[in-house]
Parts: sequence; C-alpha cells; structure tokens
Amino acid sequence: MSVFLRLSWFFKEQWPRYLAAISLLLMVALLTVIPPKVVGWVVDGIAKGGLDNGTLMRYLAGLFGLGVLIYLLRYVWRVMLFGASYRLAYVLRNRLFSHFTRMSPDFYQRHRTGDLMAHATNDIQAVEMTAGEGVLTLVDSIMVGVLVLSIMCSQYSWQLTLVSLLPLPVMAYFMNRFGTQIYTQFKAAQGAFSKLNNKTQEALSGVRVLKSYAVESLEDEGFAELTRQAGERNMAVARIDAKFDPVIYLCIGCSYFLAVAGGSVLVLQGELTLGELTSFTMYLGQLIWPMFAIAWLFNIIERGSAAYSRIESLLGERSDIEEPAQPAAFASAFPLQIKGVSYQLEQRTLLADIDVTLKQGGMLGVVGRTGAGKSSLLKLLMRLANPTDGSIVMGGVPIDQLPLATLRSQFAYVPQEPFLFSTTIAANIALGKPDASREEVERVARIACVHDDIVRFPKGYETEVGEKGVTLSGGQKQRLAIARALLLEAPILVLDDALSAVDAHTEQHILHALKAHRRTLILVSHRMTAVEQADEILVLEQGAVSERGHHGALMAHNGWYADMVRYQRLEEAVEESL
Repeated sequence: MSVFLRLSWFFKEQWPRYLAAISLLLMVALLTVIPPKVVGWVVDGIAKGGLDNGTLMRYLAGLFGLGVLIYLLRYVWRVMLFGASYRLAYVLRNRLFSHFTRMSPDFYQRHRTGDLMAHATNDIQAVEMTAGEGVLTLVDSIMVGVLVLSIMCSQYSWQLTLVSLLPLPVMAYFMNRFGTQIYTQFKAAQGAFSKLNNKTQEALSGVRVLKSYAVESLEDEGFAELTRQAGERNMAVARIDAKFDPVIYLCIGCSYFLAVAGGSVLVLQGELTLGELTSFTMYLGQLIWPMFAIAWLFNIIERGSAAYSRIESLLGERSDIEEPAQPAAFASAFPLQIKGVSYQLEQRTLLADIDVTLKQGGMLGVVGRTGAGKSSLLKLLMRLANPTDGSIVMGGVPIDQLPLATLRSQFAYVPQEPFLFSTTIAANIALGKPDASREEVERVARIACVHDDIVRFPKGYETEVGEKGVTLSGGQKQRLAIARALLLEAPILVLDDALSAVDAHTEQHILHALKAHRRTLILVSHRMTAVEQADEILVLEQGAVSERGHHGALMAHNGWYADMVRYQRLEEAVEESL
C-alpha cells in the first residue's frame, strides 16, 4: 500500500475528481444491495402464494429502473476516476521528459535510450493503472464488502455469515504471498523489457551498418536471446498471475458450499425463510467481487510499486550542471575569456591550463590529434560540464552565474554528426525558429552552400529527409545543420569538425561567407585549411596548448601544425593528380 502514500502528492492535487468518484461509488454500492432484498421478497411471496401480477410487475419495473440508474452512475464515476489516472500518466511523462532534457551528457552515458523509453511507457502505464484500477479496486471492494457483510450479519444470520467466510483467511494468506512474488518478478520483467527495447532501438538505428557488415544473422541471434529472456521473465509473472484465480474460485466455491449447507439447516429449523436464504446467497455472490478485487489489488499495487520505484530512482538523479542559485545579470557575450581552465574526468586530465580570449567578430581555430581535448573544450564553453580549475567568463560574468538557457542561447552549435528529424528540409532548418519565413530559410541555406542541392530535389524544401536524414549524403546533412545554426543568429557559431564531409572548395566558400557576415566563429577541425583564416589557432596536445598564433606564425614555428599543413597539401595534390 506504500505506493498510494508515495502518490499522495497527486491525490491531493486531484482530490475533487477522486472525491466525486468515491461518492458515486458509495451511491452505487448502496443501490446494488437493493436487488437481492427485492428478490427475497418475490421468492417468499411466490412460496406463500400471496404475490399478484401487479405487485410482481412493480417489482420488476423498479429493478429495471434501478439497473439504468446504476449504469449511469457507473459511467460517470469511471470518467471521473480514470480521467484522473490518465492525468497522472500525462504529468509523469512530462516530468520525465523535462528531466531528460535537463540532464547532462554523463546521464546518457549511464542510461541507454531503450531503458529510458521503457520508463516512459511501460512503467508509467503500470503506475497509471494503480491510480485508476487500484483506487477503484481498493475503495469499491471495501465499501461493497463492509456494506454487504453488515446486511448479512444484521438482517439474516451472523453465525451463517461467519461460517461462509471461513475460507477468507486462507485466501488472504496466499494473496499476500503471491503479491510479494509478483513484485520481484515484475521488476525483473520490466528490466528485461528495457534491454529488449534498447536492442531494438540500436538495431534499427544502425541497420545500414549491420547490412554492410552482413551480420544480420548474429543480430538475429542476439535479439532472439533477449526475447527469450524477456519471455521467461514475463512467463514467471504470468505463472504467479495464474495462481490468483484458482485460489479465489476455490475459496468462493467453499463459501457457497458452506452458505448453502448451513442455510439449508436454518431453513429446515425455521430460522430462515427460503426467500431469505436466496437473498443471503445473492449477497454472498456480491462478495465475489471484493474477493477478486483483493487479489487483483495485490497484483496492481505490486506492479505499480515496482514501476514507480524505477521512475522515482530515475527522477532522483541530479544533473552535474545546476542552475545558479542567484543568476547574474547578462549584457553581452563578449569578450569570451577562458582563464586557466583545466578539466579532469575519472582521474584523467582532458584539459590543462587553457587561456584564450575571443572578441566579437573574431574567429578561433582549434586543432589537434584525436583525443587532444577539442570537444571537451566545447563542452566547457556551453557548460555541458564544469571545469575542474579556472573559469570561463562571458561579458565579464562567470558562466556558472548565468542561467543555462541564457548561456546556451549564445551559441549555435553544429556537431560533426548532425541529427536531422523525420520531417521536411525546411522544417529541419527552421527547427530553432519555427516561425521563420521561406526567404530566411533560403538565405541561410545559400550561406551554407546547400540551396542548390535542395532545389534539385523534386519537392525542394518540402522534401522529407527520412529518419536521421537517411536520404541525404553526409555533406548535405552537415550543411543543413550549419544552415539551421545560422538561422538562430546566436552571437557565437561553433562548428565541431562540421565541415569534414564537404570538399575543400565548398568548405572555403562557406567560411568566406561566414566571414563576410562577420559571424563570431569557433572552429574545431582536423583539416588545417579550415582554420587558416582564424585570428588565432590553438594546437592542443594531450589537453594542453602546444602551439598558438595565426596561420603564418605557426607555419614559421615549424611545429606539428606546419607539418600537418604540408602533409595535407601533399595529400590533396596526390588526389588531384590521380
């Protein structure tokens, strides 16, 4: 029952709905105890021969009207109660999604996509059932059970009632035992579903890689194994579920046997009439629902408790990046200063003592070997991670004193592997500015040198790009991502090796266009030609700055940068001669 206490915040919020639903449930419970009493009168009237046709028709008409009224009341309370439980699912899904968007990248390294999707679907569905079916089962079974038992004891025979209910303690014992088992097994089944969900998501996302390596059969085997494990876990839950009904039916059968046997003795002794015994057995039949409800309630509660524990555990995780307690006023993004910044992760030094200043309209180039710390520097700039030492200052204000939304709105970031959504080209470009006009979209597409490619498609800007831009080439996706970033008109454009899939001529054309529009640019690249126009170039080596300066100065220094420039020029010359 602890899950109801943990959901008390929601019950307090939705108390008018629940109060109305419970009130109607009480009215229905009161009305449902009338028919057995009327049937008893009819049976006694027929047995005594004192029931005329007119009286019988009035009884039947009353029962029909009562049935219609009960139907209407049940319809209304179901709308009230289940409407509230759907509201809980809505709140939890939004809360989870909002939580996901606030978490730092480290969170997504700990949790796989399929697992998070399972939390947002199956787990929430189980909690929703607890707030709907669970509350219904708890309240209705208690009200009907107490009301019917009171009538059976007070108006018929408390001794016969006690004898009829002897099987109930046995049922309660097994319900408690099965409930504990189903909690454990259902939690394991949800975990297996998360793994299966994640495997499906990975396989579908990487289907082209699987086909290119011809490993479909191996993936089939892996998926079949996960399916088998998930099936076993669900079968374990089903086996426990299957134990509930036989126990209930056995207990109910024993109750009927004891009621009829004991009631027959009382009828023969003249302590009960035949009509009263008929009414008694009908009331005992109404106790079938509370008996079923108790078993179903244990089932629902244990499932909901297991699911809500998983959700609470996820929501309880805190992001490494927190909003400032007292945000500072923000005036300008410039100058952007990196002062003695160092960054360590899991006892590994990724950046060490970085100093650099970027002025408005300037261009900063960052180069270095793979793993030198280039992407780590960008993470610190946009506060996707916090530096171990030093500080980053924007317009004279440390960035950890700025609201995250304000800080990140100063950057238009383009990653090396851009993500495109399954919608039109125009909608993908206008992602950050949905109300942008077609003229604005085309303007940034021209700057990114992708406009000519787009108009060659049969539907132009209305072309659907497919999931993750599957219908486009790597270079086209990168240029669309650049156009999307340009449309934001953020003060600083960050290109994280975002020109790696375009040819050198297109690369230079885009960079000249960005220079002409005086965009402040941070350019990370493996291609040295991309950073030749930069006002300052940082060469990172194992997280530290090994060289810095403009292109001419670095060539004169004759270090790693100059070697890479000569090597890449030779490589281009060889390719052109072939």
